[in-house]
Amino acid sequence: MKLKKVALCIGLGLGAISSANAATDIRGKVLSEATGSSVEGVVVTAKSNVMPKARTAVTRADGSYSLPALLPGNYELSFKTQDGKVQTAQVQVFLDQTSKLNMVLVDPSQPIEVISVSGSYIVREGDSALTNSIGAKAIESLPVGQDFRDMMKLIPGVQYSENSTLGVNAGGSGRDNKYGFDGVDVSLPMFGNLSAEPSTHDIAHVSMDRGGAKAIGFNRSGGVAVNSKSKSGTNEFHANLEYKIQNKNFVADRDIEDKELAQYTTDKSWISGNVSGPIIEDELFFYGSFYRPEVTRDNKETAYGPAKDYKSVREEYFGKFTWAPTEDLLLDLSYRTSDRNGRGLSVGSLDQDSTSNGDDATQDILLFEGSYLINDSTTLSFKYSEFDYETVGAPDTTFDDVNPRIGDSLPLGQLDQIGLFRVPELDEDSDVYDNATAQMLIDQYGYVGDDGAKRGGGSIGGDNEFNNQNFYRDSFEIALDHTLEVGEAYHNLHFGFQFKENTEVLSRLSNGWGYIEYVGGEQFDNYEGDTPVYYAASVQQMSLETETGDVVAPITSSSKSYNIEVNDTIEHGDFIYNVGFVISKDVLYGQDLKANSSNVSGYEIALGHKYKMHTIDFKDTFQPRLGITWNYAEDATVFANYASYNPEASSLARAASWARNSQKSMDVLFDKNGDYIADQPASGSSGKFFQKGIKPKRIDEITIGATKSVTDRLYVKGHVRHRELTHPWEDTWNGSRLYGEYGPFGGVPAHIAEKGLYIENLDEMRAEVGGSSYVIAELDDAKNTYYEVSLEAEYSADRYFASVSYTWSHYYGNYDQDITSGASDGNLFIGSSNLADGIGRQLWDGKYGKLNGDKPHVLKAYGYYTTDWEANIGAYLVYQSGDVWEKWDGDLYGSSNDTIKYAEHAGSRREASHWQMDLNYTQNFTVFDNYTVKFRADLFNVFDNQTGYNYNPYADSETFGKPRSLINARRLQLSVNIGF
Repeated sequence: MKLKKVALCIGLGLGAISSANAATDIRGKVLSEATGSSVEGVVVTAKSNVMPKARTAVTRADGSYSLPALLPGNYELSFKTQDGKVQTAQVQVFLDQTSKLNMVLVDPSQPIEVISVSGSYIVREGDSALTNSIGAKAIESLPVGQDFRDMMKLIPGVQYSENSTLGVNAGGSGRDNKYGFDGVDVSLPMFGNLSAEPSTHDIAHVSMDRGGAKAIGFNRSGGVAVNSKSKSGTNEFHANLEYKIQNKNFVADRDIEDKELAQYTTDKSWISGNVSGPIIEDELFFYGSFYRPEVTRDNKETAYGPAKDYKSVREEYFGKFTWAPTEDLLLDLSYRTSDRNGRGLSVGSLDQDSTSNGDDATQDILLFEGSYLINDSTTLSFKYSEFDYETVGAPDTTFDDVNPRIGDSLPLGQLDQIGLFRVPELDEDSDVYDNATAQMLIDQYGYVGDDGAKRGGGSIGGDNEFNNQNFYRDSFEIALDHTLEVGEAYHNLHFGFQFKENTEVLSRLSNGWGYIEYVGGEQFDNYEGDTPVYYAASVQQMSLETETGDVVAPITSSSKSYNIEVNDTIEHGDFIYNVGFVISKDVLYGQDLKANSSNVSGYEIALGHKYKMHTIDFKDTFQPRLGITWNYAEDATVFANYASYNPEASSLARAASWARNSQKSMDVLFDKNGDYIADQPASGSSGKFFQKGIKPKRIDEITIGATKSVTDRLYVKGHVRHRELTHPWEDTWNGSRLYGEYGPFGGVPAHIAEKGLYIENLDEMRAEVGGSSYVIAELDDAKNTYYEVSLEAEYSADRYFASVSYTWSHYYGNYDQDITSGASDGNLFIGSSNLADGIGRQLWDGKYGKLNGDKPHVLKAYGYYTTDWEANIGAYLVYQSGDVWEKWDGDLYGSSNDTIKYAEHAGSRREASHWQMDLNYTQNFTVFDNYTVKFRADLFNVFDNQTGYNYNPYADSETFGKPRSLINARRLQLSVNIGF
């Protein structure tokens, strides 16, 4: 029998958050070996265990075919000619990528043999997008970890990060990234971080796009867009159960001088299980899973005695149905729910155990999506999703029966039962401070010192605050894809529409009277009354009842996004042209105002009323996507791409809302007997107006690259990329341009000063409705720039896989969205941060230079090998340059606050570089034919390189220039998995 060559290649296609609309399909051409010409009328059928029904197409006049809207997985393709001859081939389809298979039909006079080509041998065709896809085999075989964010370390060119909140840097802010969990956008609304709690146990495929976007998938991220696809059922029943542990003794000591603090004290375990199979064979599949991570820690005694142990448990359930009632219709319905409870999270060494706090979170993700093949040329797809993430930071001890009201007295004999009371200390140097009363409180509430005497300085009662922060996102999208022939060119047209609504509901409530302190008759901030203040309670205004028993409502902030995308991928000869665009409309909604056109401000006060705060219109968000790929050889391409993005993430719906006026901390003041004296608002924020005519933040990108299939196993790719961000928004004082000359960098540049106020009539507007003297403005001359040169190589074979990448980059400018406070890894406002807040924090105050995330060299290598003895060995290696930092010194600006007040140009110093290796070993045993038992060990940071990062920039700190964080120590995880 004669085996004929099958030309096989994959064209990398862009995918983003929407799996329903991204390209996960197979395309190619059928040629005749005898004549070398294309063959029309060949029936191409794709079968896979993940697809309930096969998909079929018929080759066109030029021999081309397309099989759209597939689920990622391994496929067998059969090619049946009009005379009944059949040839087959195998191909692996990756998430959000197009697999391209060109079949050469053998001479009909020759015997037919099944031609089976493993997905490992696919020769890849280049494209203008920078997308990498990882299948189930790699996810299972590499030392990745349990959390969704752990997979970010596999993205070529993207720095390794151990941030728990802020996303990875990919030539821009980590807050501009997008994360798709089973196709649902789980980026935190308004903040852009991955603060939700997805894990990896259900994930079968991952795609990671870091640039060169098409107008497919509604990609506006301007950073990394990560998508995933969960496991599905098949025609066979399968189930497995896994238990994994990381004992505290499996973790190396932290590299710090204090030996007691150096010891790792947390035990972790994970239980996961799943079951899948058919409900109706070849039509309806199901998949279900359970996941339970647990974290425990033995807490030590405080000065008041034993403290409760910390424990955090999460229980997650997932169910999914895949239904193909016909060959042309495919539907997916899934629901994921998760509930986490944590207690004993933290307690101070001088505090009573009852003051400890915990946190709770619930997460629900609903997804319904489908695709309908109208005909061989046209596909209709849709997706509806709901994402709910509700969180609360709560005291472990609550005072539900204590309902504070302005005017009530403070029960001094029950200070440990009405809030968090800080026990006073004596102050012999003060002539005003009442030490006698302080001593009485110490005797009653203090802890016993080493000398047996009572001491103050600790805290008793319960933690002072409930922080309820709930996020919701509802999304609907629909897309139409159509292929047509025009002359000698084929057009793959895509039209899509998406509606998305993001909502945050925020309430901060005091536990009883909140935080209570002893003032002792001394002067209290901003209080001008005659009665001496002895006690002050800091109470959240939302907790204070009025005389009628009413309380302030939670702050509800929301935004709506409308996105339209049009894309045409044109195939003509050896060239592929991509022409498309995305246009968007974003509407921000606040609370407590109502439109009034007769007012100068356009508003009037209306407590509880939802108002339209600001609109970014379609005309301001034209985002072109242009690309060209030249297949100058069967196994090589060059490509170029231009793309623009207007990221949607913005916290301004809350940060600028008038409802911030009504949610303040109130200082309630009491006399020596605990009787009410007065109340006054503590420091807080208020609503803000927007500068007129501001353009939305924009990221422009140019990419040029080439690909080459050196052999049928070795694929290489290289590119250069340039990104530039302009038009960012921030809140800043309306008169910031008028600060004049000051500080080490000269103060306001003349060309900016001459522009004057951001809003000329702000005083008139505030006279009507109040609000802040700060405004939301487009920062003058703000931009950052990113250059990247990257090389990638991938090698695949039957039993091993390897990927190596090296990236040189440079990230600089004057707008650093990721370093806007002393704590960089947090849910910080986008567009309303410390940046541009007063003298020393303006962009002209030394902010131009290397920016956070400028790590010139990033080298990554990872892969796995399957042995002869049913074992798998995986490895991951990374080397990267250290991040940049600079000295902060407020004294240079006449301020005692140093935060982001630069004493030298941004990025003047660099942290230490870091490298680490992770390894894993899995041993498989087959028992009773259908059952498998797997023993696995994952060893992270094998050489225990605890590189310091997050250097202390505060000039007046004793630890200036020292790292405040360390890369996680070497740690071992062990697991056993039983399945069939």
